[in-house]
Amino acid sequence: MALESLHEPVENLPEQILEERRAISSLMEELEAAHWYGERASCAKDPELKEILEHNRNEELEHAAMLTEWLRRKIPAFDEELQTYLNTTAPVTQIEDAEEGADQQAAKSDGSSLNIGSMKNGG
Repeated sequence: MALESLHEPVENLPEQILEERRAISSLMEELEAAHWYGERASCAKDPELKEILEHNRNEELEHAAMLTEWLRRKIPAFDEELQTYLNTTAPVTQIEDAEEGADQQAAKSDGSSLNIGSMKNGG
């Protein structure tokens, strides 16, 4: 197991942290395996071999998705981040800025202000 990558002594950590480490290590392994199969499939000359390798890659991606879902269910902050970024169409690097802008707009209209514009120049 990948507990050797922990930064704190294992005996000091709660079981949930150790379980999360197991899942994270497995997720890394699944993604790496999927990439290896993808590399091999992209170079395969034989169509049947290519199909098998692509199938294997997809199986590894399924495992990675399952682990990601487990982590999402166990780590509320991760769930929150996934809710922000997954299944969106905006450029990934712009999503956080859009979220922050929406939060600021919501704060302005949450009743903490009367939302009355300036009386100068008809505004």
